[in-house]
Amino acid sequence: MNWREKIEAAPRRPVTNREIIVALSGGKDSSAMALAQAMYEPRNYTYVITPTGNELPVMIAHWRNLSEMLGAPLTPILHSTRSLQGLIREQKALPNNRARWCTRLLKLEPYYQWLATRTPCISCVGLRADEESRPGMIFPDADGVEMDFPMRRWGWDINDVLEFLRDNGIDVPERTDCAMCFWQKLGEWYLLWRDHPAEYAEAEALEEFVSVMRGARYTLRSPDRDAWPAALKDLRAEFEAGRIPTRSLALMDKRRQVGACRVCTL
Repeated sequence: MNWREKIEAAPRRPVTNREIIVALSGGKDSSAMALAQAMYEPRNYTYVITPTGNELPVMIAHWRNLSEMLGAPLTPILHSTRSLQGLIREQKALPNNRARWCTRLLKLEPYYQWLATRTPCISCVGLRADEESRPGMIFPDADGVEMDFPMRRWGWDINDVLEFLRDNGIDVPERTDCAMCFWQKLGEWYLLWRDHPAEYAEAEALEEFVSVMRGARYTLRSPDRDAWPAALKDLRAEFEAGRIPTRSLALMDKRRQVGACRVCTL
């Protein structure tokens, strides 16, 4: 069955007087889920986003476009510090793959706290049927939160998501995460330097700030990750000298062709 046949054959969510909240990161899965719900399971949904303040302009435009397509506002849930940059300065630390505090502090905990004020409610999260190993969310302090995974109910896998987006003319940005994510590829740092120099300069300045405050060299890129410098200042010097990470860019192109993405989601 294709995506349409699957969703039409799936059991409908019963009508409820509980508020139905849709966690809309803006990545391919949550975008497809929210739009398909609006089309095939119309309800009075509340759409929420958890911006970090470090999104690229194309991501802001994508959220704006989703709001227009859904015909409803997107409610931002914000950390008290309000941005990744502010939190880095407050913590005097850079997030990394061993201490991924950025997602917890900027996305999960604010959402949990906000959700606890809306109970009883239903929280819809964009996990697919082919992601059995992902448990979803745990709400230790939010009794009365019922979880719903619409795409699992529909039996949607990654191909259904991509076909739905393609059939409905929906373009999801290649970058839906932060501009200075420690997980991004070398080629993405190059494109950030080339296309968004102000954002690159801000990331470089934050590396320097944390390094000065802690009295040692700290970088968003892991040392020895590849043959390129770890520090963004030194990496910029390589880019300015004309060195281009062609292999990383080629791998990104190949990855893009199969519809893969890395996204920091709810």
